[in-house]
Parts: sequence; C-alpha cells; structure tokens
Amino acid sequence: MASLSSIPSASSMFQAYASMTASITLFKTMLNQVVPRQVQHYIVSKLRSYYRPHSSNITLVIGEKDGIAINEVYNAAEIYLSAKSSPEFQRFRVSKIPKDPKVNVKFGNCGKITDSFEGIQLVWRYVHEAGSKNSSQYGDSGRGNFASEKRSYFELSFKKQHKEKIVNCYIPFVLEKAKVMSDEKKVVKLNSLATCSSILWDSVNLEHPSTFETLALEPALKKAIIEDLDRFLNRKEFYRRVGKAWKRGYLLYGPPGTGKSSLIAAIANYLKFDIYDLDLSHIRRDSDLRKLLLSTKNRSIIVIEDIDCSVDLPERTQNRTKDAEYGRSRDRELTLGGLLNFIDGLWSSCVDERVIIFTTNHKERLDPALLRPGRMDMHVHMSYLTSESFKVLASNYLEIHDPHQGYFQEIQELIEGVQVTPAEVAEELMKSEDADVCLGGLVNFLKRKRICNNITEEVEIKDNNTTPTDEGVQLPQVKRRKPA
Repeated sequence: MASLSSIPSASSMFQAYASMTASITLFKTMLNQVVPRQVQHYIVSKLRSYYRPHSSNITLVIGEKDGIAINEVYNAAEIYLSAKSSPEFQRFRVSKIPKDPKVNVKFGNCGKITDSFEGIQLVWRYVHEAGSKNSSQYGDSGRGNFASEKRSYFELSFKKQHKEKIVNCYIPFVLEKAKVMSDEKKVVKLNSLATCSSILWDSVNLEHPSTFETLALEPALKKAIIEDLDRFLNRKEFYRRVGKAWKRGYLLYGPPGTGKSSLIAAIANYLKFDIYDLDLSHIRRDSDLRKLLLSTKNRSIIVIEDIDCSVDLPERTQNRTKDAEYGRSRDRELTLGGLLNFIDGLWSSCVDERVIIFTTNHKERLDPALLRPGRMDMHVHMSYLTSESFKVLASNYLEIHDPHQGYFQEIQELIEGVQVTPAEVAEELMKSEDADVCLGGLVNFLKRKRICNNITEEVEIKDNNTTPTDEGVQLPQVKRRKPA
C-alpha cells in the first residue's frame, strides 16, 4: 500500500496545473500566429471525421415538391403508408370528408412506420415544418401575400449496402402499389385556388352525381364525346410517336342552362380525373399561371368557365407596345400569350394525360387563337333541349320510360317548336312528385314560352323592316296577344 507521504501536496498539484495551462495558452497563441485559422479548421474537421464512428445506415429525404413541380414519390409514399400503422405512433391526424363514410386516420408529425422489402428492414418518418411568411407574393409589385410556407417530407432509412435495391426496386414498387390503391378507391377531387391572392390549390371531394347516362344530350353528340375521350386515353404511345403533348382540349359553348357544368362533371366521373377549377381573375401574371400548371397532377382536368368574361386579356401585340413604353416585363401581368403557352406551349408538356375545358356563352367573342386545333380540339355546341334529350330528363326526374304516356307526345312536339333549356324543363319537373301534375305544368310552361318567343320574333322582324325617317327612327308597334 502506498504511504500518504508519496501523495503530492495540493500546492504542488496546483503549480503543475498552472504550468500546464500556461504552456497550452502559449502553444495556442503561437499556433494562431503561425497557422491560419482556415487551416486549423480543416485539420480539426479531418481529425473529427477520422475518429467519428461511421454509421451503417443511410437516409433518403423525399420532399413534397421537386423545385416547383410535384414530387410523385412523395404522393405515392403518402398513399402507400396510409394503409399501414405502427405501435410506435403517438400522434395521429384524424379527418372525415362530408359524404365519406370512412374516418381517415394518418400518422402525425414525426411519426415512424417500419416496413420490409425482400428481407430489408426500412423505417419511414414523416416530418412537417411550418416555414416563415414571405413579405410579398408578387415581388416588387406589392400586391398580395403568400400564406405561411409549409414544408413536409418523408425520411426513409435503411442499411447502406441496400441503396441500389431500394432506389431501383423498392421505390418503383411503392409507386406502383400506390397507383393500384388510388385506382381502387379513387375519389375525384375538385380543386380551386385557396384565396384570391394565392397560387396554391385547395381541394374537396367532387360530389356531383352527373354521368353520361343522366345527361340530357343528343345521343349522337354524347356518343361522339365518349368515343373521343376513350380514343384520347388509349393513345399514349401515339402522342409520343407524333411528338405531341398528351392532352386534349374541349370548348363547350351555348346558351346558359344547357348543361355545360354537368357535362364537365360527367367527364370527370367517367375518366376518374381530378378537376382544377381555374379562375383567371385570381391570376395576376403569366409566371403564376405556369406555377399553377406545374402544381397540378397527371390525369386531371383544367376548367376555365366563362372564359369570355372571366378576365380582360391584353393582346400579344399590345403587350409588346406596353413593355416598350413602360419598361415592364411581360411577366408582370396575365396576357393572352401567357394563356396560349399554358394551353399549347412548352409548359403544357410538363404534365401528361391532361384535359383542358373552356366554357363560354358567346363563342364569337373569343380570340381565334384560342380556338384553333391543338388548343381546343373538339368544339361541343350545348344547344337547347330536343325531344330526344327530353326523354332522358323524364326518365331521371319522373322515372317515365313510356313515350306514349299522358302529355309526353304533346310535350315533345312543343319542345321542337320552342327554344327551352334543359335547366328550365328540369325546374318544371321538380315542382311535384306527381308525374301527371309535372307534365301538365310543363305543357302550360312550354305554351307560354312559345308565345313569348313568337312575340320576340315579331319584334325583331319589325325592327329589321323599320327604316329611319327625317324625324328619327320609327319604332314598331306590336299588338301583344293575350296568353292562352
């Protein structure tokens, strides 16, 4: 056993500590004077990396977006992982969409899910972060603000030696599995802009029950539209071979109440494509239009309703003049050229299997550049109700399938001689649960409508035959007939 006399005294230990500290301080001072600080940091980092234990795991970060485009791997992972659960979960997100019988339960922030693929253990982790608020959405224009930016991403961790198999086999497996799951329980979404000053989409389930079977359209027109849609879906390789973007444009034009919105819903339900309802009055410049295009998904429908009156688009030649006068960039406003590029320019090829639909009540008001083939490929005239399309309404509203019942033949004859929309007839068929009462009321309505049409035609004829005099313009006098 060592004796107590061999233990150094406190004073000697303190002196040794002070001497060592002074030596270290002197060494650091000399080192800082001789060796540049950047070289010191480099040496320290190398020493740390050498002595740091190497991890055997690797982590893939899967962001919600790739630049300004949607990351399909992120969307596929969200669908694929929604069917899985983990005992490690402590936070869940619970939601229920109206008319959806199921309650949706998803993992919350930082939730973990374990998975396996061909004997490889994988760990998924979901992270959601709220970002800072940008000062201005429109740069130096100062109009409107972004909502708070949000950042969501998945982290996929696994052993480093399995990287090639995970990237080349597992990720494609997740994409394919998610596509199958999505097709099995496909719910058509209706997307619209989040706010008037936003370029972000908000979505709800499309609950519109319209189908081609319930549409009051001429059978030949209905058949032509369905055949055109089927041909479009089945020609992916054809579009690739001829060097065209895989998209199709439809122009729906005609008087109000002829079923343009119902036809859009029927197309979406038939194709199982999501709808993006684009209100041009909320778009202030061409670059925002491009961002919205890139934030939409494949297999979708972009709808611009009442395009003739939704926004006043400057002409392409006017834009160049304004730019020269005021020194403004063409990207500072929404222009006709920007809309044309959106439909049929280079940016339109960024998304596949796309349907673009314009609606208008006045086709003659549209710029011819919007209507040419390649932009609006099929023009669909939504006209007034015919006797054939009335049969569909009678079947839908009154469950009448016999054309010889009651007022049926009289109504068909009246419809052929009067301009009436499907919306007007549908309103009459909803006024009673008794079919005979509805049909009788419809007969009276069509007779009144015919009288009004005849009076209008007589006024127009007399207006056309009236010639100006020296005292001015002579107004025609029309003797109104009493309603029957």
